Amino acid sequence: MAEEALEKSGVTLREAGPLDAVGDVLPSYVALPESVEEISALLRACAEADLAAVPVGGGTKLDWGAPPERCDVLIDTCCMNQIIEHAAGDLVVRAQAGVTLEALADRLATQGQELVYDGPFRADATVGGLLAAGTAGPRSFRYGTPRDLLIGITVVLADGTIAKSGGKVVKNVAGYDLGKLFTGSFGTLGVIAEATFRLHPLAAERAWVQTRLTPAQVQDAAVRLAAAQAEPTAVELDWPDPSGPVTLAALVEGAAATRRAQTLLDEVTSSMPGWWGEAGEGESLAEVRCMPDRVGGVLAALEGTGLALRGSPVSGRFFLRGDGAGFVPVVAGLREAGARVSVLASPYLMDRWGEVSALPLMRRVKERFDPGRRMSPGRFVGGI
Repeated sequence: MAEEALEKSGVTLREAGPLDAVGDVLPSYVALPESVEEISALLRACAEADLAAVPVGGGTKLDWGAPPERCDVLIDTCCMNQIIEHAAGDLVVRAQAGVTLEALADRLATQGQELVYDGPFRADATVGGLLAAGTAGPRSFRYGTPRDLLIGITVVLADGTIAKSGGKVVKNVAGYDLGKLFTGSFGTLGVIAEATFRLHPLAAERAWVQTRLTPAQVQDAAVRLAAAQAEPTAVELDWPDPSGPVTLAALVEGAAATRRAQTLLDEVTSSMPGWWGEAGEGESLAEVRCMPDRVGGVLAALEGTGLALRGSPVSGRFFLRGDGAGFVPVVAGLREAGARVSVLASPYLMDRWGEVSALPLMRRVKERFDPGRRMSPGRFVGGI
């Protein structure tokens, strides 16, 4: 019955392979919709046959989040790869969810514009995956996260309903800001089909400065860099070995960027550091968030742990990575110290999300959008 219902939807299906596994859960089918309407027909078929569906874009973050309770259909948006509209004069672009960030950047660059994102997997990740995982890059310090740059979104709900909010609304879901709800929801509320973003002009010049510091020096140095007259658009640290020094780097963009950067530090380069914005390698990966005035405490808690830290001391957002079961007590210790830690990927049993005060509200939203628990069930906080 399940296969018959899916075939009636008219959406192309293919066999699932090992690379399609979501947290080691292998789907029964992989669907390849080519339009919003095909996603709608597919989800109606899933509702008819009570099939659980998990959306995927470039597959760069399929191991993020908890393994789904079940995954009958993997909805691969690779065929939804069209840039629908680029209104260069208005600094706005509308794209399908399967457009890769690299393809989008290449297209926008022809008009001297960009979607400001310099975070993990910036080449292979897709528009839909970027929003679903809620990732951000170094320049979010000045420009905001992709969620902040999102001005319109089209989604398909678990029952096949097509809903839109923001720019060029056709049908809205009363009382909900769909862009904010779906960003960072790990596919648990529906499928992101299209997104409209606010753009920025490409910088005329870019320059990076770097220095090495002890962990105890980082917090004060980062505050000084962020407040400098050179107005850096990002301040990042890289600490691959918590028994050694920290590399602190800042990016200056715009007119006379090199000259302005030279007022910060002597070591100036036009080349982006190889580690800039990337999450790094390791069997376990977590996102750590804290107030900027608590960064010193986070660094102190990590000294000698053998784990690695990378991220923004001025935004209080980091990636923590490492190998071995020692990752588990470090995460617990950071939470006890007041940091918010979300374990994105790990082979070890642990509380992935920690205490989330908004969980009751999040459960109600899940019930409203997906009462049958067919959208990525169990992948998000609290088993949502």
